[in-house]
Amino acid sequence: MKIISIIGARPQFIKLYPLSKELRKLHNEIVVHTGQHYDDELSRIFFDELRLPKPDHNLGVGSFSHGRQTGLMLKKIEEVLLAEKPGLVIVFGDTNSTLAGALAASKLHTKLAHIEAGLRSFKMSMPEEINRVLTDHVSDLLFCPTPTAVRNLGTEGIKEGIHLVGDVMLESLKHFLPIAEKRSKVIEKLDLVPEEYYLLTIHRAENTDIENNLNKILTNISKLDKIIVFPVHPRTVSRIDELGLTGCIGPKLKLIKPVSYLDMLVLEKHASVIMTDSGGVQKEAYWLGVPCLVLRDETEWVEMLTEYRNRLLNIQTEEITQVISTLSKTAPHKDNGLNGEGASARISRIIEGTISN
Repeated sequence: MKIISIIGARPQFIKLYPLSKELRKLHNEIVVHTGQHYDDELSRIFFDELRLPKPDHNLGVGSFSHGRQTGLMLKKIEEVLLAEKPGLVIVFGDTNSTLAGALAASKLHTKLAHIEAGLRSFKMSMPEEINRVLTDHVSDLLFCPTPTAVRNLGTEGIKEGIHLVGDVMLESLKHFLPIAEKRSKVIEKLDLVPEEYYLLTIHRAENTDIENNLNKILTNISKLDKIIVFPVHPRTVSRIDELGLTGCIGPKLKLIKPVSYLDMLVLEKHASVIMTDSGGVQKEAYWLGVPCLVLRDETEWVEMLTEYRNRLLNIQTEEITQVISTLSKTAPHKDNGLNGEGASARISRIIEGTISN
């Protein structure tokens, strides 16, 4: 069967790696890259480093407003689907690439599978939440990473095509972490001492589009007692400049360009505490046993809060400096298999047993 996998952002490249290996054992997989992450550090380097199959179609959409970006993707993805006539389209996660791929497939009556179905933050002001909900409601196969995700779909009236499969990102992490520790020189390059620095990532609209929120994050984090390594998303750099917030950046806040996946894994593993608004980084912190401050009011990964490995932080009401002092004393936790292993093989078997037959 011809399968089209649609990707566009860093976390989707990571999720594609283990699944693509399984799909290509039985099927003809075609990779479509929307160009949502067009910067080399966020795109090409991941294909090279993860040895991902090169995209068969690179749509080159780039960065625009949500509506325009999604619309351009929808038009170009539809053209690809009409030309390729796949038996199945696969979309990943919750980006505009996800929604555009889902809409294009559903309007052409092409079978659609959603990796990471059922996740909910229950905050419809988030673009990602809108993308998740709409994608799930037009999908034929809904591959859920957690039992909570399965329950969320049932609550919304979705009853068919739901499969609890685990998390493909965990497969990528376990495969690439030993490789990263052998190859990456990022700790030495940045002159860091393991366990003596914090790691920060922010990119979500609620933290970068609202001046007061971004100001508070930069100001409060700059007061911390250790070096804070901050691989800056291009969108975040633009916002800092636009809002004139460079003065909020203290001497301990070390801004660096986006890093490769292998470098990021090493930075995460050896950080004292991770601070992030990223869903993927939350998970990686959890699996690596590194305390994590989630710079949001809610998270779609609620299971990861149950053991207090990850803690939500409301930047409007809580002081980062006070909360982080308790987290830094937390002993590392071992992964308890919450999200399982072998997700990609399970997904491939389900596709073979349902869509292919």
